[in-house]
Parts: sequence; structure tokens; C-alpha cells
Amino acid sequence: MPNSFIVNNKINRFNKVISVSGDKSLSIRWVLFSSLANGVSSAKNLLLSEDVLAAIRAIKVLGIKSKISKNETKIFGKGTSGFNYKKKLTINAKNSGTLGRLILGLLINTKYPIKIVGDKSLSKRDFKRVTEPLSKFGVKFKLNNGKNLPLTIFGSQKLKSINYIEKKGSAQCKSSVIFGGMRTNGTTTIKAKKSRNHTELLCKYLNLPISIKEKKNYDEIKINKAKNIKPLHYKIPSDISSSAFFIVLTALSNNSKLIIRNVNINPSRIGIITILKKMGISITFKNPKIYKGEKIADIKVKSPKSIKSIRCPSKLNSGAIDEFLIIFLVAAKADGISYFKNLAELNQKESPRLKWAKIILTKMGIKTITTKDSIKIYGNPSLNIKKKISIKNYLKDHRVFMTSVIAGLSFGGNWNIHDKDSIKTSFPNFLNLINDLKKNVKKKKYN
Repeated sequence: MPNSFIVNNKINRFNKVISVSGDKSLSIRWVLFSSLANGVSSAKNLLLSEDVLAAIRAIKVLGIKSKISKNETKIFGKGTSGFNYKKKLTINAKNSGTLGRLILGLLINTKYPIKIVGDKSLSKRDFKRVTEPLSKFGVKFKLNNGKNLPLTIFGSQKLKSINYIEKKGSAQCKSSVIFGGMRTNGTTTIKAKKSRNHTELLCKYLNLPISIKEKKNYDEIKINKAKNIKPLHYKIPSDISSSAFFIVLTALSNNSKLIIRNVNINPSRIGIITILKKMGISITFKNPKIYKGEKIADIKVKSPKSIKSIRCPSKLNSGAIDEFLIIFLVAAKADGISYFKNLAELNQKESPRLKWAKIILTKMGIKTITTKDSIKIYGNPSLNIKKKISIKNYLKDHRVFMTSVIAGLSFGGNWNIHDKDSIKTSFPNFLNLINDLKKNVKKKKYN
């Protein structure tokens, strides 16, 4: 099975310094903002995954050129009115919900209908949550089954600003409406449940007409039409979501230590850090700094002697929504019963991840109790798997694959994990880093 990955040995202790790939959320947003800029934007450490390459191909369809080389990517923006809308255009978002949803906000003034398509996984996800608020601007949509891809967007030349209440804590929905507001005369107001704020930070860094008032439980965002966007020169920091797999691998390994260099530790993204600290994992930030509005630091992790169970506060959910599969592995080794609730949003991802959490943990021999939006995990600190486990038919969800690899390396067993190419969507270098750690490749250590 050439597209499978076999794990049949636990990983040995390690003491390393590594770097992971560039942040996917920032990489896609850099592409979209740069496509609207007046002039040439450049990026180093851009994540060249399938999702980001799909974004680059999307702006190419709209008439925006790019140049990709080993050390730097350039985008040749033509300004906020630079998209070349032609008849019968189709944009393929592949597996990327971020691209598929965010770009709709930029297309609301298209002169001709544009079709958005995606892969099998993305075509199952809910796009009505984005098209519904965007429709208020005056744009129309035709969706498959009323909520899915493929969809067609029918733009308007008579757009009007809107008021929008975002209740799900979805950065994708919020960002798509921000992009829509950038296309529209008047002031668009968004009352948004707390979620990732990369789009807002880039708007502020680029001096776009945005104001943000942070309230206790929500943010009030006001955005006006963007008439001019300066080129964006960016060295993309490392991705906290990619780093999470190695943070957890360290936490679940014996007597191991790790530093991950130059990671984006945006407060809206580090729910996993807060949760793991509550469970007794030693995690510290070293060399912190602010870079173009984002907080960056080296992350230092030490494996603990024991792991505590947790009743996870729901307020941490949005900041860890992409990391819960890997967090559940830590709960599997905890001393006691862990409980996570209000996680219906997990089933809006590339696969129904709450369902897959139960499947993986059950295969490992861990007792769980699940509902449609919660999971109770009965930890076993002495878990040592000695059986064969097969993971397949998971809609090629990259996080299911990577979580399964970490489980096999941490708990033992003979794992046959199908569809290893799934990592190309977000973290193509994942298995290379894993193999380096398994081989004890000599890299810089720390004391």
C-alpha cells in the first residue's frame, strides 16, 4: 500500500530544536490581500501546501500573476479593482474551507457569475453560513442542496453595507464579511463571537479603514471600502496548528524536550497551550516579539511525569478548534476522566472530527462517551497498545492522519494509516520531521 504509512514502534526519547512549516491561515490571507495590492508583494516561508497553491491558482483565474521560487513567492497585484472578471470562470478551492469561504467576500462585485468548486470533503461542508450574510450586501448565490459546493456567485454593482452578528465563533465567516465590507460603500458592522483575528490584524497593519472594539464576549468590527492596499512583504511565521502535533508528541514521550522556532502564538490560536498547561504539560514561550501585528515566539516543551485530566472550559474551544483531535490523545493518557463540550463545530471540518475522535480512541482501547457536541474520555496513564490498528475512509482529513501517526508513536501498536498524501493540504513536511525525530538525527539540542 504505497499511499499508507506504517507505525510499528514507539518513538525514543529526544531533545531537539525544530522548525515547522509556515502558518496556513496567514499564507492564504497573504495571497488574498496581495492580490488586491497596488504592486508587488513578497513572502518568505510561505506554506506551499495544496491549500495555499489553490489560493494562488484562484487569483490566477482572476488575472493576477505570481512567481514561486525556492526562497520567495511574489504576487503582482493590480489594486482593489484589478480582478479580471470574465465569463464562465471556475475557481477550485480544493480542500480549503479558508479559501473557499474567504474569497467569496472578494467576489461580491463580480460582473459575471463565478462557479466555486472543491474536493469531495469540502463539497460536504456548509457554505450557507457564509453565503447567508454575504447575500445581505446584495449578492446572490446558487448552492448545491441549498448549502454545499459547487456554488455559483452572482455579483452586484449596487452593493450596500450591512450589519452582521456572527454567533458561531467562525473566523472564516467573519473574514469573508470583512472582505465584503472592503468592497462596499458605507460602514459594515460586525458583532463577532471571539475567534481567530488574523484578518483584522492584517487590515490594521495595512492601514485599511477598520476599527475594532474588544468586548468581553465579542468583538465589534467596523470596516469601510478599501480604496488602496499597499504591497505586503511578509516572512510567514511557523504554524501553531502544525506545531501542535510535535508539542503533543513531546508531552506523550518519556523524558523528552523540544523547542519549535518562530511560531505564531496569536492569542486567538493558543487554546491548545492553555489546555495542555492545565493538564500539567510544561510549555513556555521564549524570545517573544511582535511581527506585523502577530505575536511570535519559540515554544519550549518538556514531557511531564504525569498528566492531569481536565473539564475543558468551553471558552477555550474557538482558540483550539483545529487541535482537539490531538488534545484528545493527551486526555487518553491522563489520570482520570476528561470532558469536552460544545464542540459541534468540530463536525464542520474536513471530516466529522468528533466522530473520528471516538473511532481512533476506541481502536486504541480508550473508553469514551460522546454526544453530538461533547466527548468524555476515560484516561489510562499506563496504556500500551499491542494490536494492529487500521485508519482509513476518513475523507482524507489531514488532521486525522497526523493524529493517528502521533498516537502510534506515543502509545505503540502496529498502525496502518491510509492516504498519507492527505498531509499535502496543510503540512507536506510532516513525515520528514517525524522521520528525523525517529532516526535521532543530530540537530541542535538545548539544555
